[in-house]
Amino acid sequence: MSTATDSTMLENARAFFDACETGKGWEVCRQWCHPEATFSCQAEALAEIETLAAYTDWMTGLLSIAPDGHYELRSFAADPERGNVSAYAIFHGTHTEAGGPVPPTGKSVAGDYVYVMEFEDDKIRHMTKIWNAPHSMKQLGWA
Repeated sequence: MSTATDSTMLENARAFFDACETGKGWEVCRQWCHPEATFSCQAEALAEIETLAAYTDWMTGLLSIAPDGHYELRSFAADPERGNVSAYAIFHGTHTEAGGPVPPTGKSVAGDYVYVMEFEDDKIRHMTKIWNAPHSMKQLGWA
């Protein structure tokens, strides 16, 4: 359980969220995380990613193939009793650049997702992403 204050958790989670979702990568995101922060997601596309460092760098890669990618934040809330912050957003982006699983499709995605960021003290120690990856993959023409 976190010993961070509600406002500290929210502040650090929001800074991390924005940096991650705008492709800043681990070099920037790590200041709000424990060095060995873990990551989990029940989606095939992210099955091999186990650290938050690897996930933030994956996001950097995603934004390189969908340079118009951006988030629409819908909810952001702290649960101090459980030491976590949840963020619900919609990712919007169009696959226009090379580097994805298939050549650029020109198709767009509007995919819902939730991050649950678990804190230890004032830093994120684990993040779970809840995401319907197959739906997003279909929208992008990848499945």
